[in-house]
Amino acid sequence: MIIGLTGGIASGKSTVARAFERLGIPWVDADDVAREVVEPGEPALTEIAARFGQRVLNADGSLNRRALREIVFADPDERRWLESVTHPRIRHRLAAKLERLQAGGAPYVLLVSPLLFESGQHEMVERCLVIDVPEAVQVARTAARDDVDEAQARAIVAAQMPRQERLAHADDVIDNGSDEAALTAQVQRLDETYRRLSSTGADSLE
Repeated sequence: MIIGLTGGIASGKSTVARAFERLGIPWVDADDVAREVVEPGEPALTEIAARFGQRVLNADGSLNRRALREIVFADPDERRWLESVTHPRIRHRLAAKLERLQAGGAPYVLLVSPLLFESGQHEMVERCLVIDVPEAVQVARTAARDDVDEAQARAIVAAQMPRQERLAHADDVIDNGSDEAALTAQVQRLDETYRRLSSTGADSLE
């Protein structure tokens, strides 16, 4: 069974994934794969450079992520073009990595992706787990982590899928607005549930 784990920026997706990992559950990070498909020598980077020119490349030929982000953040059409180039390649590579993890014999595996719903990656999983925190917490964590001011942090949060829409897609939710003990307890309960579902072949809690 594959569990899709997602959440807004600074919700603690990696923290939760590592908590599952301590219980013996492997995971694939879609952000890591997204970086892989635009490395030098990859066809996606060639297409990106052909469209946007040298301004999106660093001196060593690698992708200048900040420059590209500024372009697509300001132009929805360019963002959609970029997604059409990268998303199919990301999904293909994710599928291969997940298949290898499944072959390892774990009771279930995690696909950790900030764009689980937006990219269509939710179609690759049996259940969707949303890590939820209040928007004010997201803003504060983003400002501290990324060294941006509050206005910039709010703009980043606002550009993502709305919190309530994300929750509406969830099969399961973890509240990560409290302390580590509360988070650990929630992860342990879900781990027990997922192991039971995996062993029975069920896709629901009924």
